[in-house]
Amino acid sequence: MVEAALQRQTANVSQRSGSDGAPRRLMEDLTPAQIVEELDRYVIGQEAAKRAVAVALRNRFRRQLLSEELRREIQPKNILMIGPTGVGKTEIARRVARIVEAPFLKVEATKFTEVGYVGRDVESIVRDLVEISIDMLHSQRLEAVKDEATGLAVQRLADLLVEKVLTESSQRKTKTARAEPDPEQIRRAERTRERRAERERQRILQLLADNALEDETVEIELEPAAEFDETSALDFEPGMSPEDVTATIDDFFDRFMPKRAMRRRVSVREARRILTQQESDRLVDIDAVIDEAIMRVEEAGVVFIDEIDKTISADPDVGGDVSSEGVQRDLLPIVEGSVVMTRYGPVKTDHVLFIAAGSFHDSRPSDLIPELQGRFPIRVELSSLSESDLHAILTEPKNAQTKQYQALLGTEGLELIFAEDGLREIARLASLFNTRMEDIGARRLQTILEKVVEEISFNAPDYRGQKIVIDAALVNERIGEIQSDEDLSEFIL
Repeated sequence: MVEAALQRQTANVSQRSGSDGAPRRLMEDLTPAQIVEELDRYVIGQEAAKRAVAVALRNRFRRQLLSEELRREIQPKNILMIGPTGVGKTEIARRVARIVEAPFLKVEATKFTEVGYVGRDVESIVRDLVEISIDMLHSQRLEAVKDEATGLAVQRLADLLVEKVLTESSQRKTKTARAEPDPEQIRRAERTRERRAERERQRILQLLADNALEDETVEIELEPAAEFDETSALDFEPGMSPEDVTATIDDFFDRFMPKRAMRRRVSVREARRILTQQESDRLVDIDAVIDEAIMRVEEAGVVFIDEIDKTISADPDVGGDVSSEGVQRDLLPIVEGSVVMTRYGPVKTDHVLFIAAGSFHDSRPSDLIPELQGRFPIRVELSSLSESDLHAILTEPKNAQTKQYQALLGTEGLELIFAEDGLREIARLASLFNTRMEDIGARRLQTILEKVVEEISFNAPDYRGQKIVIDAALVNERIGEIQSDEDLSEFIL
């Protein structure tokens, strides 16, 4: 089994189309170096954090190659990222999840409360992750059967249009008929009708292929969302959250009090879309999707817990409160490995990868409860961004802010050019303000860029066909007054 997997790794790289149209390689084809290379396209610097995440992900693939007995013993190496805001902690976790197409959930630790208090309990993390996994896999399955579903939808649409044509023709003949036909005439008429139906079907299929009937109307049946199932039962599992109980009750009423099918007259264009969706739903086995989605969560799920340092009590001499140590104690069993009941059944968290992050500006990682510290054995510190890092962020990433502004204003027929001295000045100002005020990392670039481009963006329709250069002089013109007034800059930048 190991040899076969390694052969797949060294073979031609399998590719999958991503949301941005770029080919996406499967996780088993990505070495740690290749994962870091992918991250370099979006995140500047922070090599230690990238390497730690890449190794953690690769270890998950390596684990799959082991025997089942040993595989159960291999625990994920959870990671704790330490560093100021805006340096790439969240972006690293988010991009990795997209690269490997793993179920991914980002949560804020401050949103949760200790069990027994009003608010969200930490087990909702796993429930939300399961929902995300189901939605992701269901969308993939729908996309996989899209062509087949489209073909079946066109066939159904052709049948409806043929029936419409023949019905209208039959009604006209009935109005002109004067005598009752004999049985032989009826049989001949049936054979004639069948031959005509086949000719009409071929003609309509060709017209549908040419999109020549898009504005015609046809009556279709809108199917109910759920079908009656006599074996269904109102089944509550122990440990279900109030949200899951409500969802289970809703499912129960959907099954035992289903909506009746409705007939609706729509355009052929709309009918094609509706029928394609109906055929896609028939082709996809939702039960199989749920089972595989849960397996993906258990084997490949990634949870990013941000602001975990905010769960540390400001005064260690005072007992834990609703938003601090209590939340840490509730997080511990989930990170450690437990079974969480969801509306789809039990989900094990033993092999879910947890990545926690925090600035730890007013605290230290050692201030977390010892048990939780031990569940994040890999610790990486992300450094503050230098002026050169900020300049690189403006130009190098695939999704750089400057490229986004150029694309947005390009839709107005305006060519926006960022001169090198303008980029250097923006990076210098961002570094200066981060030093002078709170260090918010790369987010300061967004604030300055928006201020620089604000007037151009507002009057963009008037600049159609023009070319505008963002140089150092223009940057200082937009930011100069704010820069000189420290009180004003604290509020605006």
